[in-house]
Amino acid sequence: MGLKRRQRVEPEFSLAAMIDVIFLLLMFFMLTSKFVTPNALNLQLPSSSSTTMASPALAVSIDQNGNFYLDDKKTPEASLEKALLAKIGATGKTPETTTITVVAERSVPIEDVVFILDIANKLKLKTILATDPKPTEE
Repeated sequence: MGLKRRQRVEPEFSLAAMIDVIFLLLMFFMLTSKFVTPNALNLQLPSSSSTTMASPALAVSIDQNGNFYLDDKKTPEASLEKALLAKIGATGKTPETTTITVVAERSVPIEDVVFILDIANKLKLKTILATDPKPTEE
């Protein structure tokens, strides 16, 4: 009688695929956590010693006389919010995806800057405060 012995097959489990999946998940969460901003006003203040430049689509400027400018066009303070909404609508973007730069001279009262930041917060705009770079000491 020719009885064959059964070959016992040992199950093996490869961890390589699981390690790849865990690595990809780790990378995903690390990258997406960088985009969460804890600021209530979404205020992004670049360091004045930094050389990073941002080029948002809109700029709101205040001169030393208290005049407001929306992209080099003088705009009355009372109609600044409506002018911003019209300008954003003309670009075809939503306010949530739009970033504005606040350019204020040194002698401008902080109340004027806060007025612009309040409008930006109400419209859910991201804001950047423009600063001059610090002179390097050599």
